[in-house]
Amino acid sequence: MARRSAIALGVSAACLATAVAARLLAGPEGLDPPRDTLEWTLRGWRIAAGLAVGSGLAVAGATLQALLRNPLAAPAVLGLTSGAGLGVTLATYLGIASAGLGGGSAALAGSLGALAVVYLLAQRRGLIEPVTLILVGVIVSLIAGAGTALIQHLMPDRGLVATTRWLFGSLRDDTSRPAIAVVLGVSVAGASLAAILGRAMDAAALGDDEARSVGLPLDRLRLILFALAGALTAGAVLLAGPIGFVGLICPHAVRLVAGPGHRAVVIGSALIGGAVIVTADAIVRLVDLGGGRMPIGVVTAIVGGPVFLALLRSKRVSA
Repeated sequence: MARRSAIALGVSAACLATAVAARLLAGPEGLDPPRDTLEWTLRGWRIAAGLAVGSGLAVAGATLQALLRNPLAAPAVLGLTSGAGLGVTLATYLGIASAGLGGGSAALAGSLGALAVVYLLAQRRGLIEPVTLILVGVIVSLIAGAGTALIQHLMPDRGLVATTRWLFGSLRDDTSRPAIAVVLGVSVAGASLAAILGRAMDAAALGDDEARSVGLPLDRLRLILFALAGALTAGAVLLAGPIGFVGLICPHAVRLVAGPGHRAVVIGSALIGGAVIVTADAIVRLVDLGGGRMPIGVVTAIVGGPVFLALLRSKRVSA
């Protein structure tokens, strides 16, 4: 098991290093190394934003899958990203998104609110049914998406264009650097906390009775990790908008190599998640379809869907 974990972490780190190198070389005119300090700085901050977004979503997905014992649990599937997107869109419409921590607070409130609704509605007699959980998550996501569309309809044209592109998932050069630094710090701290709680998540994944039999304070663990997943998702959505598949695929990919141990899964997911978003940003910079740069969310959806189907197929064959 230790060998598998080491291999998984080594591969994840190599993928991240390759992604960072590719993004540093990806310029507006193709593979073009930075020529001056300004270009190094701009690309460096975009890489930092990509790392913050990707690692946050991936770790959130890993924690949700462990706590809910559902391999399909992820921020996008359970409505967290849509809830955070609704919160930020509403804050933008009300003019409080740029006022201090208004946007971040709105994203956090939307994310945690969506998670709370899904968690409460999916329970039956204190138990969570996997199919019901996914169905409720999809419904909450659709409702939040409808609310976002309604607010967009009420927005003036100038705000509508920027919000629409943000909702597709994209990194921007004009993103506040303090905001990037804060979200990156939250992602690193969140991944560290989740890794520290890895053994507790191992016990929680076995079932409620087994977890309580070894003295695990399950209710407290759920509260901590649900709040952590909400905060990580909120930070990612605040920087780049709602991006799907990262929180769903990355834990699966790492788990195939590392095994079920959640400490390795969390750390590997953080590395792979960062690599995925940084690579997607490099693709966006290199591929110009004539109508402007593609949003990162489009790239992750186009690539993520087939990859997830392949992972499911390989897992079914191995079983």
